Amino acid sequence: MLSKLFKKKSSVPEVVIDHSFDQGVYDVINESGLFDEAFYTSLIDTTLPYETPLAHFVAVGHAQKLSPCAHFSTTYYLAQNADVKEAGMNSLAHYIRHGEAEGRCPNAYFNPHRYLELNPDLAQFDKTLLLHYVVFGRDEGRRFIYPAVEQKEINDDPYAKWIHANECETYQQIKSGLESFKHNPLISIVVPVYNPDEQLLVDCIESVLAQSYTNWELCLADDKSPKPHVRKVLKAYARKDSRIKPIYRSKNGHISAASNSALQKARGEWIALLDHDDELHQHALFHVVNAINEKPDVQLIYSDEDKIDQSGKRIDPHFKSDWNLDLLYSQNYVSHLGVYKTDIMNKISGFRLGYEGSQDYDLLLRYSREIDHANIVHIPKVLYHWRMVEGSTALGSGEKSYTTAAGIKALEDHFEALGQSVSVEMGKHDNIYKVNWAIENEPLVSLIIPTYNGYEITKQAIDSIIEKSTYRNFEILLVDNNSNDPTALEYFDEIDQHDKVKVLRYPYPFNYSAINNFAAKLANGEIIGLINNDVEVINPEWLTEMVSHAQREDVGCVGAMLYYPNDTIQHAGVIIGIGGVGGHSHKHFKRGDHGYFSRLNTVQNLSAVTAACLLVRKSVFNEVNGLNEEELTVAFNDVDFCLKVQAAGYRNLWTPYAELYHHESISRGAEDNPEKIARFNQEMEYMINTWQTNKKQDPCYSVNLTKVREDFTVEV
Repeated sequence: MLSKLFKKKSSVPEVVIDHSFDQGVYDVINESGLFDEAFYTSLIDTTLPYETPLAHFVAVGHAQKLSPCAHFSTTYYLAQNADVKEAGMNSLAHYIRHGEAEGRCPNAYFNPHRYLELNPDLAQFDKTLLLHYVVFGRDEGRRFIYPAVEQKEINDDPYAKWIHANECETYQQIKSGLESFKHNPLISIVVPVYNPDEQLLVDCIESVLAQSYTNWELCLADDKSPKPHVRKVLKAYARKDSRIKPIYRSKNGHISAASNSALQKARGEWIALLDHDDELHQHALFHVVNAINEKPDVQLIYSDEDKIDQSGKRIDPHFKSDWNLDLLYSQNYVSHLGVYKTDIMNKISGFRLGYEGSQDYDLLLRYSREIDHANIVHIPKVLYHWRMVEGSTALGSGEKSYTTAAGIKALEDHFEALGQSVSVEMGKHDNIYKVNWAIENEPLVSLIIPTYNGYEITKQAIDSIIEKSTYRNFEILLVDNNSNDPTALEYFDEIDQHDKVKVLRYPYPFNYSAINNFAAKLANGEIIGLINNDVEVINPEWLTEMVSHAQREDVGCVGAMLYYPNDTIQHAGVIIGIGGVGGHSHKHFKRGDHGYFSRLNTVQNLSAVTAACLLVRKSVFNEVNGLNEEELTVAFNDVDFCLKVQAAGYRNLWTPYAELYHHESISRGAEDNPEKIARFNQEMEYMINTWQTNKKQDPCYSVNLTKVREDFTVEV
């Protein structure tokens, strides 16, 4: 074999052959797919007497620390793994045989353990995960993570890159915009002041003076600060600029009272709220007034925000969704920058005493009852910078522990004013809320479960529903689609005798949409549940939670939290546009992760949820003519259905308080043959043509977040 691999060429000098050549090493690398002949050939003298480049690598190249491909660094691997170096082993062969399984990294940016953790469906991939990433993963937008030591060096700062790419308005662009405004309203910036650090107060005021839009007034109410520099600074700036109007309260009354004092001074058409140690972006008011000119009937404006750490660096951007009422009921995601109509602020008498800590939240909830929600504008730009200082909620909710109780009180008052029968409690952590909606008359729920064979998973699904669900007024419609397994058929006959189960036969070719439409016509329930046969109930209150929302007259589809069996997230709602049509929010995150600004912990409106577990009122199902059984027989029918429901004027909703396992696609298999792939592509094309999913922005997401991955990372 050596003579075959080390064939000498008469035209080149004699070379020393490494007789420690290991045929096993050659074979394992050759079969791995990780050796890139073209790449390696570019590194060596091709006249050397080796029949193949791989033979050269095994014999002498590895000893010279040459890399076998662009994605495996021999130098890095040996530097990181002294045991491999000391043993004189071939690093690539070691990685293939042992290293990847041990979590060793082939280069400075790829971590195989984290890649598998984030992509658990690859557990049975029969080659290395590095090969999967190189050949498939990058194009599929799969997530991976850099080793901590290398992350800053490799990835730099994504948010800094975003700032550089997105906050690049030129002086001429701003000037031109200002000149184009037909309406230039006075904006009153309201600031309650109490004992801020002198420099931070100066920075706050300077950020207002730096505004490119100049028709503003700054109303600051000093809440009898004991520190003498506060009054000194305010008086100095009042002398400097007549637009700065300080008020000095005679007694300390806390933030709501101080804010109201500042409001009394306001003469502007609009009120912008600013904290005494925070800053406005230079063009904050410019973008606000631009929004007012673009939508003259606007009644509420809010923007994205970030934080300034104690070193002065901008970090932690919050890129928000457009108006998201159920997310608002779970947390004050609107926060800053918030800009309000002065006449409406006066109508509701400004801030209420007794809600300190969540006074902005209480204000927003009361304000929202006075306006048309269609007249709310979200500006997807970072216009507000929270300062991370001791005592600020920018450092964490624990800094102000009373805020959660005040938020609960504000929500309770809000729903009482609306005449809604709810109870409110703290959610999964501080400053997160859970609104419990009362169920009226305990409606019958028809749970439709299509199946083809799948005895074990179908039985597991049905048993878990029957045995674990505390909500008991349901029927299960098990739809058999041409099953031929004797065990499954015997089970179907047996379960058909259960008083909560009815087996229906659908003896036609598989068409997921048609199967569910067929069963829906036979459903007795006021609420329909579209349920996969490969789910498994986790928490007993899952159905109670989903029914409580599905019964709400302004809510359409209700989705649940679904986990893979390894306790990573399979589904936390659908984000439209990811991958061209839609992707699952926070897919592969660990169970218990908070997610992007706690969105894994909060009930929220989303454009779509998966029909693996979806509840909807039968009247709404019929209103939009059910699922599309003509163009969408297998894929995307649930997304299409949700978008139809949304277009009909309902809010779709996802809740983390209904939890199930999802043993995804066990019974039907993968889209892995030419016919299935062609059908999938056709259905994807239908979605893009019908809903412009590749172009239109999902209002429940952000234009500033990625559409390549499902992890809410910044789009650079």
